[in-house]
This record gives sequence, C-alpha cells and structure tokens, in this order.
Amino acid sequence: MIDYPPLPPIRTGLRGLCPRCGQGHLFDGFLTLKKKCEVCDLDYSFADPADGPAFFVICFTCVPAVAFACWLEVEFNPPIWVHAVLSLPVVLLACILPLRPLKGWLVNSQFFYKAEQGRIDRGYKAETRK
Repeated sequence: MIDYPPLPPIRTGLRGLCPRCGQGHLFDGFLTLKKKCEVCDLDYSFADPADGPAFFVICFTCVPAVAFACWLEVEFNPPIWVHAVLSLPVVLLACILPLRPLKGWLVNSQFFYKAEQGRIDRGYKAETRK
C-alpha cells in the first residue's frame, strides 16, 4: 500500500482533486461526487458535506450580491432591464460559482481531519457519588 502524505484541504479541495493523492478528480459533473478516485481508488462514500457549501455561499456571497441589487435600486431607481442586465448576473454568478470549490474544500477537510458522524457512547460507567 502506498503511503500518501497529508495534503492541505484548501489546495486540493478548491481545485476539486482527490484528498488522498491530489491527482484524481473529485467531481463527476458540476456538483456530483465520483464514487472513487481514478488514480488511488479512494472511496468517496465518506464524504457528506450536506448543506455546508450552500450555507457558506448564502452567507458570504449571496447576501452581498443581493445587497448590491438593493443598493442599486434604492440609490438609482433604474428600470427593470438594468436589474436584468446587471443585478441578475451578479446574483447568479455569486450563487453558482463558489459552490463547487466550497464543496471540494469541505469534502477534503472531512478526509484530512477524519471527520465522521457523531455517536453517543453508551459503554461508559456512570460514577456514583459518595
């Protein structure tokens, strides 16, 4: 078995590369994860970024893009075609473009930090007070 050095999740994730080898591709399509890496055969079934990418996009890029559209409306009161030409593309690009790099970063971070679903340990013995 090949011993892979740990790769920084920000470098491999933003580029959509395998978290173990850094050479294989992570995505099959725009946001669909592949089953496994074509280079090192890492099974990607561990990956579950859930709504993380959408949350980050909404908070950090969509809100400023919509704020820009609102500012444009309040400050200049332009005709609707200006919003169609200016505001709509800004909002769409701000919402769509960051999704893939953020999902890649979150999947790579899960692998790097060995994140997994939390479990309740019921095997402990409760201490008794004296």
